[in-house]
Amino acid sequence: MRPALNDVDQGGLEQVSTVDRVASLTGVRTVAALLVMGTHAAYGTGKSTHGYVGLIYARMDIGVAVFFVLSGFLLFGPWVRAAATGAEPPSVRRYARNRLRRLMPAYLVTVLAAYAIYEFREPGPNPGHTWAGLVRHLTLTQIYSGDYLSLYLHQGLTQMWSLAVEMAFYAVLPPTAYLLLAVLCNRRWRPERLLAGLAVVGSVTPLWLIMMHTTDWLPKGAGLWLPHYLVWFVGGMALAVLQVVGFRCYAAAVIPVAVVAYLVVATPIAGDAVSPSPDLGQDLSRSLFYAAIAALVVAPPALGDRGVYTRLLGSPPMVWLGEISYEIFLVHVIVMEIAMASVLRWPVYTGSVLGLFAVTLALSIPVAWLLHRLTRPRV
Repeated sequence: MRPALNDVDQGGLEQVSTVDRVASLTGVRTVAALLVMGTHAAYGTGKSTHGYVGLIYARMDIGVAVFFVLSGFLLFGPWVRAAATGAEPPSVRRYARNRLRRLMPAYLVTVLAAYAIYEFREPGPNPGHTWAGLVRHLTLTQIYSGDYLSLYLHQGLTQMWSLAVEMAFYAVLPPTAYLLLAVLCNRRWRPERLLAGLAVVGSVTPLWLIMMHTTDWLPKGAGLWLPHYLVWFVGGMALAVLQVVGFRCYAAAVIPVAVVAYLVVATPIAGDAVSPSPDLGQDLSRSLFYAAIAALVVAPPALGDRGVYTRLLGSPPMVWLGEISYEIFLVHVIVMEIAMASVLRWPVYTGSVLGLFAVTLALSIPVAWLLHRLTRPRV
């Protein structure tokens, strides 16, 4: 089933409605969430520092890039389809309301639960476990500081920086769509001009990285702001344009390329898992490789592939997990810390990646399902 105009209600990091969805894209969410959980399991067991295999584990954080590509594709799509058919663009008020309804209820419950739970746990340094940190996390402003890691990082919410970036993308998407479609394309369907405009928008990321690494104009925390990751969203936005023009993409052609690119970016070309500060070349390599790989992962189900890859993503187990993938993403860091310290009783940086991953997934699924049932928007 092709996405309908109300796909504007969908996004990369949130659950989706059972109406007007592409099942295989819901399955892609499962892949993205499991990749994020996998890289955290590798970090928690200390395996991400083990040579090339460790880098392969570390690069599983590409799951965030997959989420961002999905957001760009699904949320920009309604504007693109409206431009192509001459219809009215989506209502910005409805768009904003739906974004908040999708993202915030489950997120706020998770944040409040994390602060309650960590009143009774001692996971190590936890600078974000303060009243100021709580306010910052509740408002998704924790990354906007001179040094997020030393001021507002919370041990149960370390992955939430990406939601702050996602929220920033939500805010800039409507004006960006207006500039691209109404101003640049003069309210006419000009896909070549639109793709050129998206290339310009995507160039913000390398320019931002150059500015970060070669000047002192930006604070240290600017590495977690939207411009650093904008090219990932733009990859999905470009897929939305290609879908409307009828471009087809087949998994047999692009998934092997994505795998090879992943093996390349898992070399020191994109930095190592130990140093928190890659140099300019490594930062650029990681950002651009991740954008390309994530777009290639999403492209087949987005652009008409009906082969084994897409059918697997659209299988009932993948779709079911995809429906609660946002909640799995929200709770898995807390669950993983409890699993490692209180269930498996492994000291930090020891144990099995697969063991920690399996236990965390088994414990996260019922928690995520319950959170989904309690907080999902009612149709």
